[in-house]
Amino acid sequence: MQRPLFKPAAALQFVVNGQAGHGDAEATREVIEAGLREAGRSGAVVFAAPGELARVAREAATRARADGSAVVAVGGDGTINTVAQAAHAAGCTLGVIPRGTFNYFAREHGAPLETAEALRWLLDARPEPVQISAINDQVFLVNASLGLYPDLLQDRESWKARFGRSRLVAFGAGMATLLRAQRRLKLSMAWDGKVVEVRTLTLFVGNNRLQLEQLGLAGTDTPAEDAAADGHITAVILKPIGTLAMLGLMLRGALGQLGEASGIERFVCQSMVVKPTRMMGRRKVKVAFDGEVAWMRSPLNIRVLPQPLWLLKAAPEIAP
Repeated sequence: MQRPLFKPAAALQFVVNGQAGHGDAEATREVIEAGLREAGRSGAVVFAAPGELARVAREAATRARADGSAVVAVGGDGTINTVAQAAHAAGCTLGVIPRGTFNYFAREHGAPLETAEALRWLLDARPEPVQISAINDQVFLVNASLGLYPDLLQDRESWKARFGRSRLVAFGAGMATLLRAQRRLKLSMAWDGKVVEVRTLTLFVGNNRLQLEQLGLAGTDTPAEDAAADGHITAVILKPIGTLAMLGLMLRGALGQLGEASGIERFVCQSMVVKPTRMMGRRKVKVAFDGEVAWMRSPLNIRVLPQPLWLLKAAPEIAP
């Protein structure tokens, strides 16, 4: 486990998902630059226009690796995912300033949610290894899924475009998606020497302890105190159920009691291979990872990566 070179005084590379000149983006730049001046630190704030985030993140990660610095993702879980993929590939340190709706990754690791406070926290932080997983070659920090969940994410983005970004809008979009769920998946799944076939509405794989705990899925029957740690991921299978049962699951999810529901199966593992058995001539399957949706070639290899992600984290005594 090779620790990347990190010089605390080196200029940080901030990647903001948004166009320069946009009001929110410019306000974020001003807060970051003011905080750096106050702390006597240096850094570069780079904006990524729509469709350019991956390229901008790779370039920033390359500079950070050369300078012994860190690339800092400024945004929600999707933005952090893209920048984390670049940081992991380049072998440099990642920092996060959360600006999303749920911020599961940032919250799990103690980052404050307000930009100025998150920056101060970041400037006192040092690199620590954290677990990172992948579906095929795509990194994920929070979760990966196929079936109903990617449809839910697409509906959520549509609702956000119409009604704005909030947790209430996200919940409403999720309810609409779940109540009209019809498509069933037939999957061949292999893990720990087992091969089983399952019928499911969705397969959800969690890598984030906080999200699993909030859903009631981080049980005590796992190899570790929490499943999203010590080299394990949690797989959750939602059985095909009717509308009333779906409403009951939604309620249990809101109350953090999904682990007690009869329509849910879950297990932990280090890796699995998943293959939809009803592809009807198609070679790719729709998957979601950290709030993003893409098409990937089957079979899907889902695993904890052997090399951790090095994340800037404040020491316990100063973490909020």
